This record gives sequence, C-alpha cells and structure tokens, in this order.
Amino acid sequence: MTSGRIGKHAIRVMIVDDSLTVRTIFRRMVESDPALVIAGTASSAERAIAQLAAEPADVVLLDLEMPGMGGLDALPAILATPAHPQVLVVSSLTTDGAEHTLAALQMGAADTLLKPLPGGFTEDYRAQLLGKIRALGSRFLDSAPLVAPPPERAFVRARASLRPRCTEVIAIGASTGGIHALGLMLRAMEPGFDLPILITQHLPSSFIPVFARQIETSCRRPADIAAHGMGIRPGRVMIAPGDGHLLVRRSGERLIAQICRDPAPSGCLPSIDPMLSSLAVACEGRALGVILSGMGRDGVIGAQELVSAGGTIYAQDAASSAVWGMPGAVARAGLASLIADPMTLGEAIMAQPSIPLMRQG
Repeated sequence: MTSGRIGKHAIRVMIVDDSLTVRTIFRRMVESDPALVIAGTASSAERAIAQLAAEPADVVLLDLEMPGMGGLDALPAILATPAHPQVLVVSSLTTDGAEHTLAALQMGAADTLLKPLPGGFTEDYRAQLLGKIRALGSRFLDSAPLVAPPPERAFVRARASLRPRCTEVIAIGASTGGIHALGLMLRAMEPGFDLPILITQHLPSSFIPVFARQIETSCRRPADIAAHGMGIRPGRVMIAPGDGHLLVRRSGERLIAQICRDPAPSGCLPSIDPMLSSLAVACEGRALGVILSGMGRDGVIGAQELVSAGGTIYAQDAASSAVWGMPGAVARAGLASLIADPMTLGEAIMAQPSIPLMRQG
C-alpha cells in the first residue's frame, strides 16, 4: 500500500524483505525523509514484481535471501518493471555471500548496503541508507536532471580532441553502478586487445577476490589483485585492493604497481585520484582514464593531472549511469573527450593507438 500522496518530485521507494520487522524499520527510516515516499512493501520477490507492475518505484530496497524466488532470481524482472527502478541490495549476504551480491551488481543492481544485526539500525545507519536512496533516486527528480551532451556532440568532440600520442595503459575508476557498466564495457573489448587494464572499484576488501574472478569472466583475460612491487603486464587486468590505492611507477621500460594507504582528497579507499595522478607521471600522459558510474567526485583531481600531462579521459554518460556523480564531475570540468554509454566506451578504447609494454615474466 502506498504511504501518502506521491508527489511529482518525490523519490518512490519499494521495500522487499521477508522480515516484517525489517520492513517496518526501513519504512520508518524512509518516511523520516520528506524527499522520499513509500511506493509499497512486499514480503516476497513474487509479490514485489506484481506490485511494481501496478505501482512503479524509483528505488527498490531488495533482500537477496528470501523464500521462494529470492532476490537474485527476481532481479531481472524487477529491473524490467515499468519505472526501471534502481535497486539497492540490502541483505545479510553482503557480508557472507559476496558472490551473490556481486552477481546482483553485475546484473544491474546499483549498490549494496549491509543489513545490520539486531540493534544495529542506528542513526548513522539511517543516514547512510537515506543517502544512498537519495543518490540513486536523483536521476528521477524532475527538478534537477543530469544531462550529458547529445551523442553526436560527444563523438565530434572526441574526434576533435584525439591526440596522436599512443596509450600504454587503460585505467578505469568506478563506484555505485559501476560494476554493471564495467562488465558491459569490458565485454565490448575484443580478447586480442593487449594493453594492461587497471581498475579501481569502490568495494570492501572482502569482495575483491570475487570481483577479480568476475572481471576475468567479463574480459576473458587474467586478473590480478595489485600488490606492492607487482609488474603491470600486457594482456592482464590489475585491480586495486580494497584497503589501498593502486599507484604506478616506472622502472626502466617496466611499469610497477605501488600500494599506498595515505588519505585521499575524496576520502575513498581505494581512490581513483591517486591512480590517475601516478599515471600522469609514470606514463607522461600516455594513458587513458575512464570514469564510470559513481557517487561523489573521486577521479576529478587525477583526471585533471592526467589531461594536463597529455593523457585522455572518457566518461560514462548520464543516461546509462546509475549515478552520474563521478563521470558527471569530470564531464562538467571539461576533462572528458568522450561521454558515452559503456559499450561505446569499450569500442572507443579498442580504437586507441597503443604502445606495447615489455612483457614481464
């Protein structure tokens, strides 16, 4: 049942959880924010799909572990309901079942949040939950749409700014909604594409090993979790660990990974900024950075340094982003030479002139 009158500018929220207690707590939290309204609640995935067909929602809070169909199996149908809602996975499985959570994120869920143990529904938790819902629902607000340039303008701009300098490394930064976008982009790149790919994805450390296996499947090449002193090798993917920034330094003809845990301006750990900033120095700008969906502004500082050194930045467009915070920030700063959907970005990366790195044993 809908709570109150759904205003034109309100973010409509559906809560899907088999626990009446959890549904009640989440409902009270959502109703405490005047920018949010309850579109409905459901005790099963089957009921949620039926309700969403009649009463659309902008954001769905989805438990993965439920009797019957379950949240993971229901996710494609939920995403396909009329409003095409953003899905925030709120499940105990986000701690013990990283495989399930990352599968949901790759399938199109936008973000995840741990469902706390009894007594853990604190004021801090409420603020975190409402912040995520607001960010995910911001694309549905009539008052402040985030709009990317038309595709034609984006392509013209990309051609006009194309530099003859070759690329040594592809560096990708992503956060909320980025895992789904990353999978689409990597699948658009042919297996024969040999440049090393660095990835900084905002994820807890416990998720990173599962994420690395997921990346191997998406791009059909080996993926390594970065360690201090590890060589950056052609034909491989290197992923920032969950507890440190991935930096790059040059040693002769080789590029070497460094792990740093100093605070970053964005407050993120790992952060995209140090990765891009280090490439500006190590590669003297011969690098391509890609900023995918995510909240906040992580990546803007590093993107500015990379572009100033002669490098290139691509950004995901607003229409395909779960949250256009990070890519929108580099786009608004005038740093992105191409703003497009993930598959188009993947195809553009394939077209980059490249310099092969020396293979390392």
